[in-house]
Amino acid sequence: MKIAIASDHGGFDLKEDLRSWLTEQGHQIEDFGCPGHDSCDYADFVEPAARAVADGSCDRGIVICTTGIGASITANKVRGIRCALCSEPWSAEMTRRHNDANVLGLGAGMVGPQMARQIVTAFLTHSFEGGRHQRRIDKIAEVEGR
Repeated sequence: MKIAIASDHGGFDLKEDLRSWLTEQGHQIEDFGCPGHDSCDYADFVEPAARAVADGSCDRGIVICTTGIGASITANKVRGIRCALCSEPWSAEMTRRHNDANVLGLGAGMVGPQMARQIVTAFLTHSFEGGRHQRRIDKIAEVEGR
């Protein structure tokens, strides 16, 4: 799977950990930055990562900042993105199964590397169930188009 990943300085260490771990798991990673610990704005890195998911050049995305909130809000501004901020694996599973989320938001100040790996695993291994949930996704797309 090709995964877009992006963070600000607050999420840099977690991004680097996940990037290495996901590569070891056999995933192809497109790293949109940030490049280090220097203060920066998450939108500068999250927007291009979200656009890569929206245009299909990446299958899924992971965006990280200190709380995950700003990165998730930014990703959700891109048409076609359904980013869910998750702090435990069950939510990551359910957002894939019921919401067809295509980007995962993580807060580096909220979860450590081990929990983040569990969350990412749940996000990447579950599929959208469709059915009655598709109706809801269609309604989200209608709102997005207004």
